[in-house]
Amino acid sequence: MRNTWILLLSLCLNTAFGQGGLLLVANKGDQAVAIIDPKTGKSLAAIPEGGETAHELVASPDGRVAYAPIYGNSGVGKPGTDGRNMVVVDLKTHKVSGNLDFGKGIRPHCPVIGPKNGLLYVTTELDNTITVIDPKALKIVGTIPTGQAESHMLAISRDGKRGYTANVGPGTVSVLDLDAKKTVKIIPISKNTQRIALSVDDKLVFTSDQTAPRLAVIDAATNTIKTWVPLPAPGYGTAPTPDGKYLVVAVSKANKVAVVDLGTMKVMKTIDVPAAPQEVLVRPDGQVAYVSCDSSKKVAAIRTSDWSVEQMIDAGKGADGLAWAGR
Repeated sequence: MRNTWILLLSLCLNTAFGQGGLLLVANKGDQAVAIIDPKTGKSLAAIPEGGETAHELVASPDGRVAYAPIYGNSGVGKPGTDGRNMVVVDLKTHKVSGNLDFGKGIRPHCPVIGPKNGLLYVTTELDNTITVIDPKALKIVGTIPTGQAESHMLAISRDGKRGYTANVGPGTVSVLDLDAKKTVKIIPISKNTQRIALSVDDKLVFTSDQTAPRLAVIDAATNTIKTWVPLPAPGYGTAPTPDGKYLVVAVSKANKVAVVDLGTMKVMKTIDVPAAPQEVLVRPDGQVAYVSCDSSKKVAAIRTSDWSVEQMIDAGKGADGLAWAGR
């Protein structure tokens, strides 16, 4: 009886945290949020955002809605329009159900849900800040200075106390005290850096040097660079596996994904993927890593048991930001 109960529990967990969820993709070129069934790899809907355009998105913890900041029509640090709002997408009705206006052009970009307080943190690039939002009331409740320009991406520690931004043009990482709403330290990386991620135990911070084929590994205890990991080409988006053993790195210019062994701090495997891999999302059950491939309109689903591509998912034009909506 006990073994039967354990089997049933395991099946329930696999459904809830595995393919029982939905894969969300920000399709920049289509200006739409795609909802994909990860089991079949088929698109269930492509929801127009009503703006140009969301690069990143995040799902609410209950999996009911997605938040998509409207960044603008350019890349970071480049001339173009300055987005000023964030839309809320209802994942059941497949419609935009809410909108938050930041009050001015601010290029909102990377949204992250606070793991403890449930607040929504969004990089607001032109103000050199993180904007803090109450997602239920859809109201701004505070800002946190990053002390640097082009604070493009954000990662938050699992205790919700620390935030880390990759500041692209300055080539730095800002360490933030989220409770005190202040910058703790600014860490020089290179002349240009992109993307940011944390190890599962929050002891390491990863960001990709854009001027050289190497990954910076920051010691979160000292806020200094601990080591560099050589890559086949400059890296981009990164994500750790839930067991803490590996870091999956999109190597955009080489059209590859690199798997870094965090025990040895070396690339143990490279995987060929379609052109311009951007962002990495490891499914909560750890069995699949999804990699958006911008110019290819594809998302590569990589099986982590043997690091092979198990599925090539059709996404929209300019597939970039990824999110997982649990059910």
